[in-house]
Amino acid sequence: MDSASIMMWGVLFGSIGIGYFVYGKRQRAVVPLCTGIALCVFPYFMTSVTMLLIVGVILVAIPYFIRL
Repeated sequence: MDSASIMMWGVLFGSIGIGYFVYGKRQRAVVPLCTGIALCVFPYFMTSVTMLLIVGVILVAIPYFIRL
């Protein structure tokens, strides 16, 4: 069950990351671009569902609070 949850959440955060990446590339915005890359890559390094959710929610919220 744990690995299925990690895979599901990883796909969800990865798809959000692709959206951020495309938006950042088209708008030439650095924060969404880097956040999108991080959201696509970080699920590969997480072994706990709890840590995956915490880091994922923080990364998803970064572009809303940091505007450059």
